[in-house]
Amino acid sequence: MNHLKVALPPGLYLVATPIGTARDITLRALDTLASCTMIAAEDTRTARKLMDIHGVPLDGRRLVAFHDHSGPAAVAGLVKVIAEGGSVACVSEAGSPLIADPGFELARAVRAEGLPVIAVPGPSAVVTALSVADLATDRFAFCGFLPAARAARTAALAELRDIPFTLVFYESPKRVHGLLTDARDILGQERQARVCRELTKKFEEVSAGTLAELAREFDGRSVKGEIVVLVGRGGADTLDEDDIEQALLQAMQTMRVKDAATAVAGALGLPRRQVYQTALDLKRTADDDATSDDGTAT
Repeated sequence: MNHLKVALPPGLYLVATPIGTARDITLRALDTLASCTMIAAEDTRTARKLMDIHGVPLDGRRLVAFHDHSGPAAVAGLVKVIAEGGSVACVSEAGSPLIADPGFELARAVRAEGLPVIAVPGPSAVVTALSVADLATDRFAFCGFLPAARAARTAALAELRDIPFTLVFYESPKRVHGLLTDARDILGQERQARVCRELTKKFEEVSAGTLAELAREFDGRSVKGEIVVLVGRGGADTLDEDDIEQALLQAMQTMRVKDAATAVAGALGLPRRQVYQTALDLKRTADDDATSDDGTAT
């Protein structure tokens, strides 16, 4: 037997489950799943399969669905179980509850009633990806899933551009190329990045390179599985004003001023506001040069 049946105090237990390899589960997680009053699972089939693999019987206990579409009534029902002395284990389909997975509203409701919320830590795709990506880990920002719509996604990336942390994103296989392309254009094509796919599973893969290189690599490529994208830290470099102006003048030959400023700021890792002001000054100078002394265009 890989688990012990223990007396659990009343509370909500946030139980991390494997992101791939079933044996990555902790002994404490198995004990909790074997001993709790009720299990609230993002996917009841996945939870039942995991319990079967490790020989954890339900023994008549309730296994209920709890996911992003569960409403206030479901939350209230689980809080009631805990308030009456029960122990509820909340499990995601894979990974840690609340980390881009269900559980936040439930945990907040439990705490609001003065009841305990207990973490049973374990696997997390965020930490796993950081450990194998060979990027700085002293400071990182977990950004979860960015918006699916391109305009909203690029706006979100622009807000993250100058943060001097490693950025961590979750993404679906269908949208990974779009994310890489937008990140290249907004964050800078020379920024180092990693695409981690199917972590801890049989076909685990970590693709490394600059954002420009990875955008090319995943262009037209059909991929499957769970994906974590990491982008190396940003921050402004010390550059000559002439270098910035030359980059802007080249970009402005084919782009609007606003778009040129965004592209150059991203490529050079500089604050967009600073680059945009320089672009406006360049355009104003060009407009003045294109006007004759008597006010007519040359």
